[in-house]
Amino acid sequence: MIEHIDSSLIDWSRAQFALTAIYHWIFVPLTLGLAVIMGIMETAYYRTGDEFWKRTAKFWMKIFGINFAVGIATGLILEFEFGTNWSNYSWFVGDIFGAPLAIEGILAFFMEATFIAVMFFGWEKVSKKFHLTSTWLTGLGATISAWWILVANSWMQNPVGMEFNPDTVRNEMVNFAVVAFSPVAVNKFFHTVLSSWVLGAVFVIGISCWYLLKQRDKKFALASIKVAASVGLFAILVTAWTGDGSAYQVARTQPMKLAAAEGLYEGKQGAGLVVLGVLNPAKEKYDDGVDPFLFRWEAPKVLSLLANRDLNSFVPGVKDQIEGGYTLPDGSKALSAQEKIEKGRLAIAALGAYRAAHSVGNDLDAKIALATLKDNMPYFGYGYIKDAHDLVPNVPLTFYAFHVMVLLGVYFIVFFIVVLFFAYKKDLAKMKWMHWVAMLTIPLGYLASQAGWVVAEVGRQPWAIQDLMPTNAAISKLDVSSVQVTFFIFLILFTVMLIAEIGIMLKAIRKGPDTEG
Repeated sequence: MIEHIDSSLIDWSRAQFALTAIYHWIFVPLTLGLAVIMGIMETAYYRTGDEFWKRTAKFWMKIFGINFAVGIATGLILEFEFGTNWSNYSWFVGDIFGAPLAIEGILAFFMEATFIAVMFFGWEKVSKKFHLTSTWLTGLGATISAWWILVANSWMQNPVGMEFNPDTVRNEMVNFAVVAFSPVAVNKFFHTVLSSWVLGAVFVIGISCWYLLKQRDKKFALASIKVAASVGLFAILVTAWTGDGSAYQVARTQPMKLAAAEGLYEGKQGAGLVVLGVLNPAKEKYDDGVDPFLFRWEAPKVLSLLANRDLNSFVPGVKDQIEGGYTLPDGSKALSAQEKIEKGRLAIAALGAYRAAHSVGNDLDAKIALATLKDNMPYFGYGYIKDAHDLVPNVPLTFYAFHVMVLLGVYFIVFFIVVLFFAYKKDLAKMKWMHWVAMLTIPLGYLASQAGWVVAEVGRQPWAIQDLMPTNAAISKLDVSSVQVTFFIFLILFTVMLIAEIGIMLKAIRKGPDTEG
């Protein structure tokens, strides 16, 4: 393990990974969302035989294909970065983390690659039924791919189903089912995938309203809007439900993230949920006595309900978790950060003592050291924390990202209801103001999607693996300049790819569905 490393190397490596992840996540949710919508459209073609639905499905498939191709490139680079920039992490947990990534690559990716070829080139070569099956299996492959990626990410948030092997200094999987189907993984999967359907629906509605604004392809636009808005309303309602499940899981496994997301520095009985709030920029540390808010409007006791299913339960704040002493759900007393750090250092020292004793055949000392290691292993990662303040994530970024995501989620519920009402009960084709609202909602869909990942990843800092490995122990020992150079290379490359994708998409959109096959 690394004892000392340049903090700028950690910052640049995190920045490079964040850059890649942000760009990658521009493409993934649209892929997942369009897969469902175009699948429904082709199902309508299969059932009715109406060529209109075939043309409609083929148009959105073309947009799907453009987006899919660019998304693959960023995803591959993201996985390689675990080996290049985070080699200690890959060594420490590669036996576990690598398994879902391998399954994603072998099963899901090849499934997508196989059936996407039939979907694009098999219209006149295979039966309508087989082609429809290929379209749905392409979307299913993308969804299964997301499942395994999210399993890997969820394990980082809540490491389960493994044991530490002191002889190899690696965590090893002991229960694949626990890793693959942990409550955190299942909830994260549904929340992430359904929120991607929301983005796909917002995108289709916005593009279709552009056609209405231009007074062209009215039938295509209105049909697309009705399908997308129906998918979107279903998806956002389920996303809200899974968001409630996420809050409950985070309260169990990452209470510091929950406290940061709510700007909760002092724990409370019957804690309220901040509906609107402005943080105080003068608040720099958890223990500086400065009021954390300039303004806030709370929903009374709702945070306690979300976190513990009890309106009057205690929700620990940042300060409580650093100082410890409060009562945990199992009745025990929470350790302070300093106590956890001391236990982590005991674990690291015991690991060294065990390996030294074992290497010379001193079984008695090795047994004693191993017992100490096992007793303190849950706090192993804390041994690399130098200051309790390092355990507090970036509260402003986490807080604002969380509330942007939640407020936009509420907006999307209203948006889809209004769109459906106008599409079925009014003449949406003549409502220019609604066309502009729909088009301007597209970037809001991307903003909400990115904000969710900011909460998930920034909120768990400083951990690469919750409680087991902080980022300063996960990093590769590289020259800072090499990371800086590749950061800017990736920035330029990804930006060019994004501009190219947007340009190709705009060309396809301007061409329109009527000229498609």
